Amino acid sequence: MAQFTQLSSGIVSLPVNDIDTDQIIPARFLKATDKLGMGDNLFADWRYNADGSPKAEFVLNQPQSAGKQILLAGDNFGCGSSREHAPWALTGFGFRAVISTSFADIFRNNALKNGLLPVIVDVETHKMLFDLLAEAPAAQVKIDLATQTVQLPNNHSISFPIDPFSKTCLLKGVDELGYIMSFAEKILAFENRK
Repeated sequence: MAQFTQLSSGIVSLPVNDIDTDQIIPARFLKATDKLGMGDNLFADWRYNADGSPKAEFVLNQPQSAGKQILLAGDNFGCGSSREHAPWALTGFGFRAVISTSFADIFRNNALKNGLLPVIVDVETHKMLFDLLAEAPAAQVKIDLATQTVQLPNNHSISFPIDPFSKTCLLKGVDELGYIMSFAEKILAFENRK
């Protein structure tokens, strides 16, 4: 898993509430057991026409979205089924963080286990971010996981919650198994004493 410490990036604005995991990655792409290429199918039904050509009006197909690593989404992001493919598609496309007022619990947990940081902000901050991007689409923010803050262009800082275990794993760039394996010597010593 990729380590997450700090991220400075532009933001892709997707002001849609209740984006479910089937919209993030449609069910027909769930046959894959590998993350490779999953980003190509992110928001597939919104991004592509029936013939596979890109829909020019969809935000991810627009040149100003290229290279941006933060998605600003509407409320209740990642609702629906529990597919792990959803964070795979988001990270495969290049996103490292998603900002919303709330996330479905299963999506949030899957995201954290796959190196995608779900940043929860209050309604007022959420609206302020959408307004900021409407005025200055190229605006950048800085996310600092160690301090759990989002630094806005006007130097306003917003804190966000994250559980300590997930924070530790992201800062170290390890998943749950990687975290356990970091104690391999201590586990072996314990076993040898028994």
